[in-house]
Amino acid sequence: MRGIRTSIPMMTLLLTLALCGCGSGESGNDLALTLRTDFIAMEGCAGTMDVTADYGERVYEYTVEFSGNQTQGLDLVLTAPESVAGITAHVAQGQTALEFDGLVLETGPLNEVGLSPLDALPAFLTAMQSGYIADTGEETIDGQALLRLTFREPEKQAGKGLESVLWFEQETKTLRKGELRSDGRTVVRCDFSSFTLVQPGAEKGIEE
Repeated sequence: MRGIRTSIPMMTLLLTLALCGCGSGESGNDLALTLRTDFIAMEGCAGTMDVTADYGERVYEYTVEFSGNQTQGLDLVLTAPESVAGITAHVAQGQTALEFDGLVLETGPLNEVGLSPLDALPAFLTAMQSGYIADTGEETIDGQALLRLTFREPEKQAGKGLESVLWFEQETKTLRKGELRSDGRTVVRCDFSSFTLVQPGAEKGIEE
């Protein structure tokens, strides 16, 4: 995971790239930039997500509780299934690897660069703060209209390399779903039952 805070000059460039790369109307662009501003300013986040890791012939499912802040990093605790409940991982600020406390999940890498299922949340946070927004759009999931944001490397075409795709409630700006895609194939899917974005002096988000 890259650090979850980036410099203001770099963000100015990335925000300009985002406006050039977005594929939907002005309202989608505006909301995307508002969300980015919120994630850059955040002090931390917390919530619960169901994680599905697809290895092709094998599929693993976990429930993960997470919390963290800009100074101490991100803590993740597996709560289901029972066989892995209690396993924890910590992502320190500026580090790129997960540090496991106790057992290591013996699932193997998801792609050739060693992607792990628990790398998804750090990747989503990094994408929201400093990723190139390649596309925005509205998508209806379970009867609800959500804002979809797609992040990838600027020089990559759609379906090439690693992509992060996130879905937000448009009125509450709450993160509801995220996917990591490797060369067009979804390798990790996260469904958020709760997500709280902690801003200086306040909390944003909804818990259900």
